[in-house]
Amino acid sequence: MEGVLFIVSSPSGGGKTTLIHRTMERLAEQELGAYFSVSHTTRAARPGEADGRDYNFVDRSSFEKMVHAGEFLEWAEYAGNLYGTSRAEVWRRLERGIDVFLDIDVQGAQQVKTSVPEAVKIFIYPPSYPVLKQRLKQRRQDPPDAIRRRLQLAHRELGVAGEFDYAIINDRIERAVEAMLGICLAEHQRLTRMKPHLDAIREAFQKALEEDFAE
Repeated sequence: MEGVLFIVSSPSGGGKTTLIHRTMERLAEQELGAYFSVSHTTRAARPGEADGRDYNFVDRSSFEKMVHAGEFLEWAEYAGNLYGTSRAEVWRRLERGIDVFLDIDVQGAQQVKTSVPEAVKIFIYPPSYPVLKQRLKQRRQDPPDAIRRRLQLAHRELGVAGEFDYAIINDRIERAVEAMLGICLAEHQRLTRMKPHLDAIREAFQKALEEDFAE
């Protein structure tokens, strides 16, 4: 059975990356493989970030060549920088039965959903404006004018969050992790995803029933 593609979006500072990694740890406890897709980006690495772990850092020229070659499942420009998800990286894991998590914005989420309709879209809501503003300040990664732009963008993103399949309010991390874990486990139980296994059970049942009544 193929893995499930989960698209997770939220405003900057919404906590989606932490939430994804915590959920993946819980999935591993249940022996379910999961992979966090590392995006390509043209922005500079921030202190503590490592190439290949946090992002695949490339220059704009290299990124644009990948776009023209059709190597991205989705790509978008955000705050003046380009971000994209490698198509080959995602499909390679899904075909091996590994769930893949995409940490992308709403624009990228729509691109992926259009080309992969079975993908599952989850939007992470901040509990309130003051909380999101405080989180952005505490990161100490952006000057005040950049924080204001991120808050304005967050308002626009909340306006299209209703197009997602699921919503999680990230007010308490443990509760949010439980909610995302529940979504992931439930998606594995969809009849469409379980069909090969269910067909095998029905066929074996029919064969056993026929043999039993033939005695």
